Amino acid sequence: MTTNDDTTNTYNASSTSNTAKHVPLSLIDFATVFKGETSRDAFKRSVEQAQLAERLGYSRIWYSEHHNMSSIASSAPAVLISHIAAKTESIRLGSGGVMLPNHSPLVIAEQYGTLAEIYPGRIDLGVGRAPGTDQRTVMALRRDPRSAESFPDDVRELQGYLAGRSRVPGVTAIPGTDTHVPVYVLGSSLFGAQLAAQLGIPYSFASHFAPDALKEAVSVYRQTYQPSKEHPEPYVIAAVNVTAADTESEALAQSEKVRRARVETMALRGRKVSEEDLDLLMSSPAADQILSMLKYSAVGTGEQVREYLEGFTATAQADELMVAIQSPSTEGSLRAMEILADAWGLPQR
Repeated sequence: MTTNDDTTNTYNASSTSNTAKHVPLSLIDFATVFKGETSRDAFKRSVEQAQLAERLGYSRIWYSEHHNMSSIASSAPAVLISHIAAKTESIRLGSGGVMLPNHSPLVIAEQYGTLAEIYPGRIDLGVGRAPGTDQRTVMALRRDPRSAESFPDDVRELQGYLAGRSRVPGVTAIPGTDTHVPVYVLGSSLFGAQLAAQLGIPYSFASHFAPDALKEAVSVYRQTYQPSKEHPEPYVIAAVNVTAADTESEALAQSEKVRRARVETMALRGRKVSEEDLDLLMSSPAADQILSMLKYSAVGTGEQVREYLEGFTATAQADELMVAIQSPSTEGSLRAMEILADAWGLPQR
């Protein structure tokens, strides 16, 4: 059984499996810190996942920028990307994404230009306009909360540095200039879709945690797309959650642990409660709202997950899927990657 928090979005596998396009599969890694772990443990697992993903044939891995979150250690994507690139050989690595309002475009161009010079042909740069944190942390980052308003101009400035066509007279990104690191706009609303279409660059929708505007945003992006020299056709990457295991019951058990951890982290914000109190919280409207973020989730065996993702590909009009593996353990995460790769028929290296 493939499952979904909104049962109206559970796909009819028999109607899609014979016609669905098996698009490339990629991964998004939050460097999740499990209970009892440190950030070092999370980074070690990220390396293991990247090495396995490379062998299994996944296209790329992106790392997200979050701040002031005890369960996510990917606050500095560029540093993490460099660490993992040094321990892999060919898989593409990138940001999913850099929250551009937190940074100057020049600094990001220099950081990712440096990565591109060290690891040529392997670096992606996804950018978003959300802060990736709360307003208090935004202030601690020394950023103006209104910085998001300049996001379109910041993206253009960033592109200019990387293409060797600086929009700031007398300023060149060194390293960075002429590296042509590919830029992707990340979003969860019509704003990002419209900007990506206007700029003629790929668009990645964060449907793994912000599902509501997926169909409308992708439709707007495709209908209003303005071809560019680098990207004559629109390109959509859609994110989706996956919990895969050898048996359906095991996958459901893992998914329940993930759901409880999500509610505990977001609703309680570090406060400790008993399992009985967490049980009560799980049946509350607050939990329902949090879990609605996981609307697009495939849970089950390899066959069940494959059928779900085939349907999701069609729904999202996706050219590529960005998978967020949802498992409560290192072993479960690595096994899920193997199951999914086999079910999807990835070309193992």
